[in-house]
Amino acid sequence: MITGATGATGSGAIEELLKLKIPVRAMVRKIDDKSNVLADQGVEVVEGDLTDFASVSSALKGITGAYFLYPVTVPGLLEAATYFAQAALEENVGLIVNISQRTSRREAKSHAAQNHWFAERLFDRSGVPVTHIRPTLFDEWLLYFAEDIKANHRLISNLGDTMYASIAAEDIGRVVASILAKPEGHAGQTYPLFGPAELSEFDIAEILSGELGTKITYVPMEISDYAKVLESTGKFTPYFIQHVSAIAQDFRDGILKGNNNNVELITGKKPLPIADFIKKNIASFK
Repeated sequence: MITGATGATGSGAIEELLKLKIPVRAMVRKIDDKSNVLADQGVEVVEGDLTDFASVSSALKGITGAYFLYPVTVPGLLEAATYFAQAALEENVGLIVNISQRTSRREAKSHAAQNHWFAERLFDRSGVPVTHIRPTLFDEWLLYFAEDIKANHRLISNLGDTMYASIAAEDIGRVVASILAKPEGHAGQTYPLFGPAELSEFDIAEILSGELGTKITYVPMEISDYAKVLESTGKFTPYFIQHVSAIAQDFRDGILKGNNNNVELITGKKPLPIADFIKKNIASFK
């Protein structure tokens, strides 16, 4: 069973599971065109709400493995994780794959990141086998600012000149599917997930320039000024803006540095280079 089934990682996991001929149930907040596409592919679609215990319990009936994802944009993670863990225990779910984040720490200043750490501890004590995945920043973050990149030929960011290995959501989806398809050895593990290479925002702007055939300039911003930009778009909740601001300082402090080959070890395939991610989404930037 996949939560966040119409989102980037959930849909990627479903695509991989279907390739493996594994039956999939998708839990969605509402039936719409996106969920209908899944149904047309042979996915069993159920409508439910992660903050409603009865619907979570119903969605997990007969399920052997489940992917738990709660949106980072809104509060409510700990309540949802509690419901999910209890329902999974009652329904004898064999494994939960819980998506956390690289910034998940006891002392995290981001409310969302700290709550992910608490959710991990809750799942660990639930009695249900669990695997935590901790991806770093998604490549998809670029898409939030695709219009600005296109119109103003710039990449704005609050990350300074730090290096980090961002990851495409499709690679996270493949990791989820691989663990659910062959859960042996994954219970009790925590996997930090990275893209193929550590890059700075200057590097990413240069790659954008090459792929778009237009000079894209990186414009670094102070964390507080970037928060005001996010607020001005009307796209982001205060909870999410607080998260983005807090983890920006983590990035600047070097907490997000590093890399590994977990994606390849788990899936048998290397993660997508950011240049290829831009190519796949070129229409958004041009």
